[in-house]
Order: sequence, then structure tokens, then C-alpha cells
Amino acid sequence: MGSINCKEYKTNKKNAACAQENDGDTGSYKFRSESDMEDIIEKVVCNESDIQENQMKQLNFDEDSKILLIKQNGKLTAIGNKCSHYGAPLHTGSLGDGRVRCPWHGACFNTETGDIEDFPGLDSIPCYKVKVEKDGQVKVQAKKSALDKNKRIKDMVKRDENNDKTFIVVGGGPSAGVCVETLRQEGFTGRIVMICKENTQPYDRVKVSKTLDTDVSKMQFRNMDFYNEYSIELMLGVEATKLDANAKIVTCSNGYAIKFDKIYIATGSQAVKVPIPGYELENIFTVRDHADAVAINPLISKDLDVVCLGSSFIALEAAAALVKKVKSVTLIGRDNVPLKPSFGDEIGERVLQLFKDNNVNMIMNSGVKQILGTNGKVSEVELIDGTKIPCGMCIMGVGSRCYTDFLKDSGIAINPNGSIDTDIHLKTNIDDIYVGGDIANAPVYTIGNERATIGHYQLAQYHGRIAAMNMAGKAEELQAVPYFWTMLFGKSFRYSGYGKAASIKIVGSVQDLKFVAFYLDEQNNVISTASCNRDPVVSQYADLVAMGKKLHKDDLEVEDPFAWTQSLMKTDARVC
Repeated sequence: MGSINCKEYKTNKKNAACAQENDGDTGSYKFRSESDMEDIIEKVVCNESDIQENQMKQLNFDEDSKILLIKQNGKLTAIGNKCSHYGAPLHTGSLGDGRVRCPWHGACFNTETGDIEDFPGLDSIPCYKVKVEKDGQVKVQAKKSALDKNKRIKDMVKRDENNDKTFIVVGGGPSAGVCVETLRQEGFTGRIVMICKENTQPYDRVKVSKTLDTDVSKMQFRNMDFYNEYSIELMLGVEATKLDANAKIVTCSNGYAIKFDKIYIATGSQAVKVPIPGYELENIFTVRDHADAVAINPLISKDLDVVCLGSSFIALEAAAALVKKVKSVTLIGRDNVPLKPSFGDEIGERVLQLFKDNNVNMIMNSGVKQILGTNGKVSEVELIDGTKIPCGMCIMGVGSRCYTDFLKDSGIAINPNGSIDTDIHLKTNIDDIYVGGDIANAPVYTIGNERATIGHYQLAQYHGRIAAMNMAGKAEELQAVPYFWTMLFGKSFRYSGYGKAASIKIVGSVQDLKFVAFYLDEQNNVISTASCNRDPVVSQYADLVAMGKKLHKDDLEVEDPFAWTQSLMKTDARVC
């Protein structure tokens, strides 16, 4: 029989019972055999009066499991209680309009289906049947296996050999990984080819700079059996070298020329090295791909001196990951404090002190004159003031450039910085050609759909989903809400929004690393927020702007500057 949405669940006593699908199923209910009923559990979790409108509660289901109960628009729904990304407890997150946002990294899940709607992560979470008895008791029915796993893969179609259409995805990163899965989830049964420059299937690239982990199998989104099952052809270790938009042909480094009906290009950005004297010596690295971690790790030892160039997130994360493993780490930055463009001076100063407290030698307002070597390997770094610092390994976290050179003369309009303009559906100036991720100069919902090029992991995955939906024929507009995060010496920093601030209002203690920063434009509208150890405020702000609402400085200059978080769902809130 066909599947039934959770909210349309009905018991069929005569033939079979209705049970939640999992293990790659949809989270909808299907009629199953009697034997499947052994996996079904039904429990009373609370009384209807225990939960109020626009409230969510984590409740015990049995001694081993919990569920998240939500009430919106007078209706009760129940879904998994943990984010499918890193397992954050969702009841500590933000409840928006029909979806729950993770407090740690901003992933969003539909409150009725459990489907993932914004990222990071890849999997959806289960949804469960809810029934209110006449006496007000709330009963939840769930499949034991769904409770145990707390994550699932959305329903996906398989290849139909009679469908002769070919969709190509260029890139093997997070955006491409989401795109190929979403195409199958949205019903595309034609041929899908993913062209991956790296020799591995898509993986969680964030872990490269944060942990320098070399075991790529722990980071991979899916194993090869998954891609084979859904006939997603992976061309690993292969680059796209040329694209002819008129002929709809992409040429590859292995000699293949593939004709396509539609194509999604998400090649990302390439980390760059500063072309200063000595930059071509051995043991000078950038940190972006798994291969970088593989090259770096064998050199790590207790007698190694490391120099990190730049005060970006990449350089800071690499310095934090290495400082306890090597003899010394020195970070050299041009600004007076790290992360100044993102967080401002006051927070940057506290981050500077955090790194000093953790034995990273921080040299700010400086730069490198040249890199010196012995026997072809880096041995010293000379600063612009002539100071020389011992260096057995140099990591450059100084920027990146768009990976779009192969698109020159393709017919696709490319900006001087290598990015590509898109419309609200991620389509380029040429029909059937879409781009996303780091290379996309795409509309951003939080700034009135003005275009911006933003290199965020979360946004790249979201682009993959939106592009796939449009390629599959569903006209889906971008509603991009940028969100990023980092962990530095055990301190969690979150940020959501975009734009250059005219002023900053900080609530809390920067010194104690427990604060929320509100970044304001010239009209005193909040354009972004950052926090440290004040979850889930940044997620709540992301929900606010996702619903088309505004936060103003006046909303913060009250007795409780977080009062607005209690009225996210009220219709009298400020609306753009």
C-alpha cells in the first residue's frame, strides 16, 4: 500500500498495523505485517494541559528513550529529540514556524515530519503518532528501532532505466552531497553523475581544520553501498576541465565528455598560499581537504615548531588543534586582534587572550617578509620587522579563491573574483545550469535577497537542497539564513546573519566568555548576532529573521534584552 503522512495515520486492525518507517525510510507510516507490530510501542507521555501553545517539551517515552512533543496551531506532534548532526538536544533549541532549530549549529527539522530543512547534517529525524484521549492523556506511538536510532534517511527513488535524462553534479563537497540525495528524494529517476576531484565520496570537511583527523571513513556522509543502491555514479579523483553550455557537455580530466540535461556546479573554493619569498618550500600547507590533514599529521611531534599565518577561523582552529601536540605554535595576524571582521575588537581581544592563555604565541599587527629554508624545507619565518621565528611547519590560513577557472569561455557569466551570480533558484544566466556553495553569488534572505558570496558549510548544504529541488521541477526559492560556528579551546562561538556592522551591542560578559553580541546597521536594525556559551540565542535570532521579522536596538534596551525570544511566534512582532 502507499504511504500515509504521520498526521493521517489510521489503525487497520483487519489486515495489518501501521508503523513508522526507518532505516532509510520516510518517517511516514505504511501498513506492515503483524510481525512488524512487535516493534511498535505506545505510551502515555503527559496530559494535554502539560504543554502550552508554541511550546516544545522533551519527555520520557520509556526508560531508554525520549521524544520531543510540540504544540503549534492547537495541534500536537512528536519527533525525535536529538539533532541528527551531532546529537544536540532539540528541546534546548529554538521553535520557529513549523520547525525546530538545533541550538548548536542551526540545523532545522519539520515539526510534523521530522524532515531536515536546513543544515548542517544530512539525515532527518523520526516522527511519531500522537493521540489525545478523551481524558486528556497524550499517547505517543513509535517504532522501537526509530527510537533507538533517532535519525533516518528520507524516502528516495531509484534509477529508472527508461528515463534517459542525465543530471551532473560537479563537486564532491557538502553541497554536492546534499544535491544528489535531494534529487532522488524529489523523485528524479534519471542518471546522476557526481564528478569528485578528491578520491573519496563526500565527507564532513569541517573536521579537517578543527581536528586534523586523517580517518576519512569516520567523516564520510555515506558509504559506497548507499550511492550504488540509488545509482548515483561517483567519478572519484576526476576534475571537470571544460564546460560547453550550448552543447551541454562537460569534459573531464579522465577524458570523458558527458552530455547533460541539467547540471549543478558546486566546486567550492581553493585555499591559497601567499606568494612571498620561500612559499614553495616543503612543509608549508593550507588546510581544507582531507589530503591536507594526511600530509600534516606525520610531521606532528613534540619537537616541532609550527607557525600559522592569518587570523581566520581556519588558522585559529589549526593552531588550537596543534598546540598541545607540538613544541610551539605561533600565530601571525595582520589585524590587531583575531576575527575582527566577524566579531569586532572587543570579542577579538578576548579571543586573543584565550589563545595566549592556552600557550599560543600570538603576534598581531604583523606580517611575514619571507620564509627561510634548509635543504628545501622551511626552517624559519622572518617577520616584516626582521624578527625570525623557528618553524618546522607553516600553515597558511590566509584566504581562498573560487574554483571556477574551468568555466572560462563556457558561456556562464563569471565575476572578477571568480564567483557566479545566481537568481533566487540558484540558476545562472543560462537555463539548466545551477551553481551553489562557495562559488555562488546568490540572494541572501536576511539582507533582502541582495546577492552575496558566503563560504559557510551550512549554507553550502542548503544550496545543494534548493538547487536539486529546482532541477527536479519544484520551483523552490532560496530563503538563506547564514549560520556558522567554531569551537576554540572548548568555547563554542555561534554566528548568524550577514553584513558590515555600524555598531555592536554586547549583552553579558565577554571576559567570562558568556555573552551575546548584536551587530547593528546605520538604522539600528540587528543584521547579525554572535554568542559564546549562550545557546540558543543565535538559533532564535536565525528563526526570527527566517520568519521575515526584524530585531531593533530598541528591543534590546529594555529590562530583559532577551524578551524577544519569548515572542518569536507572536503575530505582533516586528515584521520587515
